[in-house]
Amino acid sequence: MACLLETPIRMSVLSEVTASSRHYVDRLFDPDPQKVLQGVIDMKNAVIGNNKQKANLIVLGAVPRLLYLLQQETSSTELKTECAVVLGSLAMGTENNVKSLLDCHIIPALLQGLLSPDLKFIEACLRCLRTIFTSPVTPEELLYTDATVIPHLMALLSRSRYTQEYICQIFSHCCKGPDHQTILFNHGAVQNIAHLLTSVSYKVRMQALKCFSVLAFENPQVSMTLVNVLVDGELLPQIFVKMLQRDKPIEMQLTSAKCLTYMCRAGAIRTDDNCIVLKTLPCLVRMCSKERLLEERVEGAETLAYLIEPDVELQRIASITDHLIAMLADYFKYPSSVSAITDIKRLDHDLKHAHELRQAAFKLYASLGANDEDIRKKIIETENMMDRIVTGLSESSVKVRLAAVRCLHSLSRSVQQLRTSFQDHAVWKPLMKVLQNAPDEILVVASSMLCNLLLEFSPSKEPILESGAVELLCGLTQSENPALRVNGIWALMNMAFQAEQKIKADILRSLSTEQLFRLLSDSDLNVLMKTLGLLRNLLSTRPHIDKIMSTHGKQIMQAVTLILEGEHNIEVKEQTLCILANIADGTTAKELIMTNDDILQKIKYYMGHSHVKLQLAAMFCISNLIWNEEEGQRWHCSSTWRDGSVLGTCKHPTSLLKEVQELASFDSFYLHKSPWTAGSCFAKAIW
Repeated sequence: MACLLETPIRMSVLSEVTASSRHYVDRLFDPDPQKVLQGVIDMKNAVIGNNKQKANLIVLGAVPRLLYLLQQETSSTELKTECAVVLGSLAMGTENNVKSLLDCHIIPALLQGLLSPDLKFIEACLRCLRTIFTSPVTPEELLYTDATVIPHLMALLSRSRYTQEYICQIFSHCCKGPDHQTILFNHGAVQNIAHLLTSVSYKVRMQALKCFSVLAFENPQVSMTLVNVLVDGELLPQIFVKMLQRDKPIEMQLTSAKCLTYMCRAGAIRTDDNCIVLKTLPCLVRMCSKERLLEERVEGAETLAYLIEPDVELQRIASITDHLIAMLADYFKYPSSVSAITDIKRLDHDLKHAHELRQAAFKLYASLGANDEDIRKKIIETENMMDRIVTGLSESSVKVRLAAVRCLHSLSRSVQQLRTSFQDHAVWKPLMKVLQNAPDEILVVASSMLCNLLLEFSPSKEPILESGAVELLCGLTQSENPALRVNGIWALMNMAFQAEQKIKADILRSLSTEQLFRLLSDSDLNVLMKTLGLLRNLLSTRPHIDKIMSTHGKQIMQAVTLILEGEHNIEVKEQTLCILANIADGTTAKELIMTNDDILQKIKYYMGHSHVKLQLAAMFCISNLIWNEEEGQRWHCSSTWRDGSVLGTCKHPTSLLKEVQELASFDSFYLHKSPWTAGSCFAKAIW
């Protein structure tokens, strides 16, 4: 069996291959089975804790020979078991060792070994498989290639506490998404693993608990099943709550809290249930304490952020629990002094991973400030908070930068903070730098944040315009990522709101009519709706309407016609008719409608449509077209639909006004729970 090494053999490695190492490999080929067995045992003793020896043996070709002996029917069970043990020890070395083992097709050989009747050999194979599958270089899909493997592993769960521990650990590391969850669930994972939570072995209980946490993550089907499972007369959530108690090991408390969190987020447990409010949330807050290890603080903060993210009440409870907001500030000061950690290895580890604390703190601050204005104010007033966020935007770690942008985006939902703290710290400057060169995952959040900074009342709007944002945003509209296209056009829509003619001209020039019409035919509905919103903002104010229509009128009328004739929903056609109403408000622009029989027929058709929104929008078109401009007969109404869209500058008789007032709101500002955006002449907050 050929064994392909991942990297070329270097001379420095070859120089380390000693005569002793060669001797171990040579003994594997001895014709005497007993000498071969003793050679494998001696090799096992030689590689324990010795990565250099492991690398030497792999280079000398020990792995193919060990796998051959492991699969030979003539090999004794004792020899096969010892071969599996040595292979497991080699896998516990470096990642390159694991890659070499994978290249030698070790996984099929070990899985075949699980068919043996000998329990010791099975346990040795499972132990080696556990080590390989928990390595980050091993593809999880290798576990699911053969459809017979999962049911066989389920059957082996009852053989011993070691098979239980190893199999659960393999499952928890190889369950990486809904497809894997479904496979494990359909093969009875819940029923087969549930009783292991009461095992006398702590390791078995922990691995079973970890299995449930990965099975329940974002999976309503599994979560709804778990909530009704009985183990020794107790419901599973009650068992998880018992594992949250302070006298349990921290690892168990955290994993139990994750199980309950995921079940809650999946809808299986109510957010106001006592097990969440009085048990899970306080436990996760405890994990954020500076007395906990770095890994525990990170996991606690990130799990808590996920738990409270969609629920206002949980955000409020968390914000006042154990001074959490102030406690998180310590995440940016870790470690505070060398003397605080006496273990030098621990200190070195924590210094290398301190960025994970900052990332977790930003995530939790983002969730805490998602809805409540008072909480946002407390977060921003925390010691040097804005400076820390701004610094986070330029960190080398992509994950920290992403978390910092998310935190900033959450805080930007506050009108007051946009006008004060965001302006005082010139947040727009580092944000523009982030937008210049960043991965898509950061660009999506950063561009959403930019939409907020371009709102009418934001002091940052003008300097952003002066910094070349138009070209940047027009570039985003050409992205293959739909979320970036939406954000790009959304920000341009906000930018065009009540803008000067020059800004509107810059947008049209940079975007180009060709790109504008590509966006109007985009398959993503959000892109189409925001593009229509941009057109409505561009076509507002009579001189602007006439100017734009004089240069782009033919193309705009063609686009309007295509949309009204196409298979679009009510909202799209309503927006399109409102664009016509705005065009009809122009002095010269209205002639493009008056001389177009096709458009007039369409307006007439929609006046008789069964849907009241389309009727009303068509009536606005007619009202603006027939309005008499004689002195004393003119009435203007800049009306805003309750969904945030603007009807345009509409002039209509009293009877029509009465109908409009029932459907339109004349509020200057309307908050909606979604990221901040502005419709035509309108602003609303969005997630």
